[in-house]
Amino acid sequence: MKIAIMGFGVVGSGVGELLITNAKNIAKKAGDTIEVKYILDLRDFPDSEYKCFTKDFNDILNDPEVEAVIEAMGGTVPAYDFTKKLLLAGKHVVSSNKELVAKHGTELLQIAKEKSINYLFEASVGGGIPIIRPLISSLTGNDITGIVGILNGTTNYILTQMIKNGKSFAEALSEAQEKGYAEKDPTADVEGIDTCRKIAILASLAYGKNVNCEKIPTEGITKITTEDAKYAQAMGYSVKLVGQCVKAKKGVFARVCPAFIDLDSPLANISDVFNGILVQGESLGDVMFYGRGAGKLPTASAMVSDLVDVAKHRNTNIRILWNEADEDYLKDGKAQKYPYYLRFMGDADKLKGYKVTKLPGLDNEFAIITKAASEEELNELLKSEPFSNCEVLGKIRVI
Repeated sequence: MKIAIMGFGVVGSGVGELLITNAKNIAKKAGDTIEVKYILDLRDFPDSEYKCFTKDFNDILNDPEVEAVIEAMGGTVPAYDFTKKLLLAGKHVVSSNKELVAKHGTELLQIAKEKSINYLFEASVGGGIPIIRPLISSLTGNDITGIVGILNGTTNYILTQMIKNGKSFAEALSEAQEKGYAEKDPTADVEGIDTCRKIAILASLAYGKNVNCEKIPTEGITKITTEDAKYAQAMGYSVKLVGQCVKAKKGVFARVCPAFIDLDSPLANISDVFNGILVQGESLGDVMFYGRGAGKLPTASAMVSDLVDVAKHRNTNIRILWNEADEDYLKDGKAQKYPYYLRFMGDADKLKGYKVTKLPGLDNEFAIITKAASEEELNELLKSEPFSNCEVLGKIRVI
């Protein structure tokens, strides 16, 4: 089977590397050898083992020998246009591009279905962690009630440094950038955008209808302080950035936010750049998926796995249920009830009915965990005595 690779950066070159080093094993599992005929990239790679580089997309599109294409370009321009043209031309596409999948998955999967080919994207969520294939196959006998996950290694590394080593957000971010865990512009990670795209994909697959990533309430970690991390430890929690979706009547709730997670939860102890995804089902209970959520070879491994699936299903569409949804399918998350961690500057002596936590060296400060409340109920609580006389320094949901 002849293929092409679009984008020869970290992930694309990782796919190329695996196809060489594991060639015999991959061929055995795929039932055929896999040969890279083209690599599309605007850069030159004179030292590469591959000598099949092109700068012209049409070389791939117009070659009938190319059956499948690895899309590791990132972003939607020109990845969306290229992917759509390839699918319409009857070529399978394997992608690691979470932005493209989250925004255009419904359309691209429909084209693949009509053409009896495949659009696969295991690597778009969780890097090398197998989560998408279980959702569309192994767990289909379950009624999935919810998914909550730590889906971004960069933010998890930053929060780990803040919790374990007392570093500020700025210090931890700088260290993450030095180690190559964070981009020079970390906005997509620290503002929760990356996590939002991933939970949108998981929710769409879990429930079979498109969850619009641009309408999911999303909050990042830029407001989390070292003090919040210390309070979390003192109160028996770990603070994480999570993506969450919950099945609702005739729809789904979804949210991305920092959260206090009880230390008894399997998600609480996931540290550094690792990811964890907890799938909750009525029949099966909780199922945990854990591993490296990014990186050259873990992500490339997931793409090669999809490529093997393509080789096994050359003339058959692997059915992935992901249809258009009604406008009101994504429900208003404001009605969801959570306990909240609240950190105040003020007089704690007037509080009754709350367990108050104070930390040494933080004078006139205290923190509490509220009962489960909607956003409206929380706002009313903060207007009431004695909270109305206190300054809110921190507010984080407890999941």
